[in-house]
Amino acid sequence: MTATEENPIDFSAPAMVEGIAHVVAVEGNLAWLEPEQTSTCGSCASSSACGAKGIGTTANRLEARRFSLENQAGLAVGERVVVGIRENALVKASLTAYAIPLATALIAGALAQWADGRDGITLAAMVGGLLLGLGLARLIASHLSARGELAPRFLRRADAAVVCHPITLNMPKAGK
Repeated sequence: MTATEENPIDFSAPAMVEGIAHVVAVEGNLAWLEPEQTSTCGSCASSSACGAKGIGTTANRLEARRFSLENQAGLAVGERVVVGIRENALVKASLTAYAIPLATALIAGALAQWADGRDGITLAAMVGGLLLGLGLARLIASHLSARGELAPRFLRRADAAVVCHPITLNMPKAGK
């Protein structure tokens, strides 16, 4: 289905996860951005173990999350922009980072347990499978990165009062 006058939402377009970032530097054709920390960041139950939180001050944590974009829009230092990444890119990245190493470790462990049955051999096979999976995940991640699938994209400039919120689509109920 594509966008029409009755239904302005284009469901054929890939879903984007949006976030707001500040332009902190411009170097040639690259704009360096830092994600804007939301008020809920750091207040969840797993905040002590979160990789997004980092160690040190807020400035250090944000600087560690700095990323670059091609500056085709002529961005200037201090601007707020909305950036997005395709929803399926997040799924691909998660599967690559977590599922591949876990699956290779479990498969190697299951095969070793079936073939030999000794715990030490099974453990060694699982560690070997994990290392193989991590190497495979690294190769796949570099391939995805080289194709630009994991890179955030500039969507638009953000007004001073704009805050990103999840979008809820009101879908008609079946049978109406």
